[in-house]
Amino acid sequence: MALSEPTTLDPAMLRQLTPAQAHRYRIVPFGRENGALQLYTDHPHPQRLQAELRLVLGTATALHPQPTDWVSRALAQHYRKNEAPALTGTTDFIDKLLHDAQGLGSSDIHVEPGEAQGRVRMRVDGKLIERYQIPKGEYTAVVNKVKVRSGMDISEKRLPQDGRISTGAGKNGLDLRVSTLPVMHGEKIVLRLLGRSAGNLTLENTGMDPAQLAQYRSALQKPHGVILISGPTGSGKTTTLYATLQEVADSSRNVLTIEDPIEYTLEGIAQVQVKEQIGLDFPTALRTFLRQDPDIIMVGEIRDPETARMAIRASLTGHQVLSTIHTNSAWDTVMRLQDMGIPAYLVSSTLALSVAQRLVRLVCANCKSEVPFSDKKLLGEYASKAPHVLARAVGCEACHYTGYKGRKAIYEILVIDDTLAEGLKQGTLNKQQAYAHAKVSSLATQALGLLHTQATTLEETLPYFLA
Repeated sequence: MALSEPTTLDPAMLRQLTPAQAHRYRIVPFGRENGALQLYTDHPHPQRLQAELRLVLGTATALHPQPTDWVSRALAQHYRKNEAPALTGTTDFIDKLLHDAQGLGSSDIHVEPGEAQGRVRMRVDGKLIERYQIPKGEYTAVVNKVKVRSGMDISEKRLPQDGRISTGAGKNGLDLRVSTLPVMHGEKIVLRLLGRSAGNLTLENTGMDPAQLAQYRSALQKPHGVILISGPTGSGKTTTLYATLQEVADSSRNVLTIEDPIEYTLEGIAQVQVKEQIGLDFPTALRTFLRQDPDIIMVGEIRDPETARMAIRASLTGHQVLSTIHTNSAWDTVMRLQDMGIPAYLVSSTLALSVAQRLVRLVCANCKSEVPFSDKKLLGEYASKAPHVLARAVGCEACHYTGYKGRKAIYEILVIDDTLAEGLKQGTLNKQQAYAHAKVSSLATQALGLLHTQATTLEETLPYFLA
């Protein structure tokens, strides 16, 4: 019987068993055939188990042996031993959730209603894992307590709302951005955890290799120019920006930021929160910043042509501008600016550095195994440089049966020197030429290095070789 991944199992079949039954007998249902319930198991005595299951379940069964690590992973993902932790039994359950989330290193908490019960999931290393289930009759009370704590209107259930929660004090405190959304069976809540202090963020800790770090710092030494960091949501762009601000901010410089949201409080820096409902958006703030005698301006994100034009204008008037943008590579950022209506000659004269970054999940050292790598053509042009052995994510209690624990940032850094600037201005430059001239270590090259050291898996890195 072919082995399916636990995450692909049919939810309808999984509901054939209670969590207690699944854990007691170490069984995971995946289908029916000829009237018999098909079950994966690692039970040492399948014949004896099959006879007992016929009495307990009242139906014929067929057992299919599977490895213990796979069964443990499936049980952990789909059948919680404690179906309904008493989240509403105390008034401080939010603090208990936050303590749990911080212990896991979670970035977001999802509180979600269902037809039969609610659940709480937490995003750890970029993936959601289920932590609690909430009885149907108690779900509304959970929602109301979060809404009261975050200053929302508990009587409004038809429209989305936004709020904030602050816990603790000083640098050890925590701010949460709270969002509610009306869905089929109630209101879904997402809490984004925002730290108050960026004191531990440094460029040395971002993950850049020594050569990349030297290039990045060299660009920061310039008195003006635009530095853009690109990548999808959740790729660590904002963390890199804050680490950069920690390095460049001192008493001799006037540093201004416009952010949505403000994720860390930075000492000695004037930070502005976007408030679009009153007209305080990125372009408006940038126009005001230029009258505030700035040295360095940080824009949380370049979302539209107007923000892009204002960032270029700020650079042209002698300021250093740091920002993020959603593109897939360092070269794509150059093209995106032109797509936004910025002429090539302005891009070439203002863009100092284009950085692309991603976060790659690291395989759990406690449970990882090795597998031979035979299908090297999956790596395309990198096939000849592929390792012979790969790390395999298994899953254990230490990594919550995901097979991964922790993440590492990888970077692609394109320095726009005079030669590249002239090529951009003339429109004669392409990606291959730019990367060859600047000796760019691409995201795929960085990912290949992680495969060789068995720091991560093929599944985590494959998208970089297919790009």
